[in-house]
Amino acid sequence: MVVWANVADTFAPRDPFAHPEMEGNSRVIGVMSGSSLDGIDLALCEFKPHGKGWSFTLEKAETVPYTDAMRQRLLQATEADALELARLHRDIGIAIGNACKELLTGTSADAIASHGHTIFHQPDEGLTTQVGDGARIAAITGSPTVCDFRSMDVALGGQGAPLVPFGERELFPDHKAFVNLGGIANISIHQGKQPVGYDVCPCNQALDMLAREDGRAYDAGGALARSGEVDLELLAKLNALPFYQQKPPRSLGREWFDAYVKPLITSKTPLANRLRTVTEHIALLVAGELDRAKAGNALITGGGAHNTFLIERIAALGSTKPELPSKEIIDYKEALIFAFLGMMRFRGEPNTLASVTGATRDGIGGAVYLPN
Repeated sequence: MVVWANVADTFAPRDPFAHPEMEGNSRVIGVMSGSSLDGIDLALCEFKPHGKGWSFTLEKAETVPYTDAMRQRLLQATEADALELARLHRDIGIAIGNACKELLTGTSADAIASHGHTIFHQPDEGLTTQVGDGARIAAITGSPTVCDFRSMDVALGGQGAPLVPFGERELFPDHKAFVNLGGIANISIHQGKQPVGYDVCPCNQALDMLAREDGRAYDAGGALARSGEVDLELLAKLNALPFYQQKPPRSLGREWFDAYVKPLITSKTPLANRLRTVTEHIALLVAGELDRAKAGNALITGGGAHNTFLIERIAALGSTKPELPSKEIIDYKEALIFAFLGMMRFRGEPNTLASVTGATRDGIGGAVYLPN
């Protein structure tokens, strides 16, 4: 797939440590591990300058599932001791490095851009933590690696999230509204000079957790949710969570989900009813945010875009038309965008929007590890 995109006309001063090999065409692997714990998403992408814009080709993409043991370690990480967190940082780095090396069989890349996996995200305390050791990735693959995209923005007073709106603006300029239905549902609106973006509510974090009660990795197409009935009392409790009263910029972490949402949806209420209610909760909030933005239509991506029932409810509860792109963009848009953010980091150009995160200025996010 090749898409033409426009780049903003102005940038902050160039990073003196920019890598000149990224001045022309660049081939980068973007790596994403989301809070839904599906696995490691990888996308090998080529970016070509085109006037004031870029074209991109998503050459190859795949998801490497986590083992049950690794998924449990990630789920329990917020309660782990310091040594286990250090081991997890190492082991996720090794897993990402091996996955990238396998993806590169018979080909090559100029760099790897890894989001890692978020364990703690508390920007109000000035901290965000992603595991996935970039040094291990660089050592295993032999490729320059950028990781830790969020810390600089948090250091500049921002939320460190969402970061994807920068890539959306540059790579999908024909769209003005975006919703990613991943572990967390987030939205970005590109109207006027300054895009805005923020986390809306938990999404597949909640739906997949409930589906696992029935031995399913996820509720395919929302079929089980469709068979249930809305629990109005539970829906009211979910809708009343204080986070939803915060004005953007705002962002969520798994620890918030564990503290506030998980206790509400873990009950003896029939599973189908809880899934139906959580689906309604997500759809209500997403549709409401889109309508407030007067979006008209919105590009929907992330695993939740395959949840037919959830998409139907978003369409039914608002006036915004959900637009579904190709399967490869639905599944790998975030990995694609992190590849782009990594390329911009190596070019020494800003890759974070203060208008989205609330930071004091646009930033150049990402720590670089060179293989030799």
